[in-house]
Amino acid sequence: MGVKGFVEGGIASIIAGCSTHPLDLIKVRMQLQGETPISSTPSSSPLRPALAFHPANHATQAHVPITPRAVPRVGPVTVGVRIVTQEGVAALFSGISATVLRQTLYSTTRMGLYDMLKQKWTDPKTNNMPLGRKIIAGLIAGGIGAAVGNPADVAMVRMQADGRLPAAQRRNYKSVVDAITQMSKNEGITSLWRGSSLTVNRAMLVTASQLASYDQFKEMILEKGLMKDGLGTHVTASFAAGFVAAVVTNPVDVIKTRVMNMKVEPGTAPPYNGAIDCAMKTIKAEGPMALYKGFIPTISRQGPFTIVLFVTLEQVRKLLKDF
Repeated sequence: MGVKGFVEGGIASIIAGCSTHPLDLIKVRMQLQGETPISSTPSSSPLRPALAFHPANHATQAHVPITPRAVPRVGPVTVGVRIVTQEGVAALFSGISATVLRQTLYSTTRMGLYDMLKQKWTDPKTNNMPLGRKIIAGLIAGGIGAAVGNPADVAMVRMQADGRLPAAQRRNYKSVVDAITQMSKNEGITSLWRGSSLTVNRAMLVTASQLASYDQFKEMILEKGLMKDGLGTHVTASFAAGFVAAVVTNPVDVIKTRVMNMKVEPGTAPPYNGAIDCAMKTIKAEGPMALYKGFIPTISRQGPFTIVLFVTLEQVRKLLKDF
């Protein structure tokens, strides 16, 4: 039964991850908007480079002060269209090999462990598991899964973010294996676990909020007789779980993306000295709501991802129920 949970969760996670990959890529690009480039000089304008459509000439910069109103807001549709027009349709699937590896390592582990803990902690008399135990099971499963899958997570973020960099600064990883190999060779093996504390924290929150809330919403719907146990119940419960997970995890996800994507040059100080430093610099430069950058694509991705994940999981369970 324990192995079966890992297999079921792994299949569902890979299908969900691949089907929503373009939305995840757009989310990552939006979360990186507003970052100050490493090569900026003290006299550089504070204008957010990812948002600037028409850079002003030096004379204009010298005499016209830059105000926040001069910075246009770029939404997920604009970001998506820009990716397609500038990099091609295939760019929407940049880093998908890393997504497959990440889901294989991270999601298979967390889904399998959660299923094992759920079976162990469910009351045999009532066949129910208290919400508190669901949350604890999610925290444990998510943390372990994230530690296992962090190298693939770093590679995925970098491959998704590569297209927004100038051609001379791009890493141009050919695949997730090439990304992991180059990172180990050029930055050391520890670079594969860069931002791992953030990954673990985020994964604990995602798993606890996503899996626990899905089970809780599903039980509430069935207990109150609102719907029967079928596709409608699975879609409703999974969308609600996706919304909860997006609200809880978006700030951690923004910081994780920026820490993982930062480029550390030999002999120079890194842009961020950790998660707290990244959070403080982000808030100071862009305001508190910067921690919710990419929220629309996050919920747009988290909703479909969670729906595909749990609907597929329920179907896979039916197919494998006799094994």
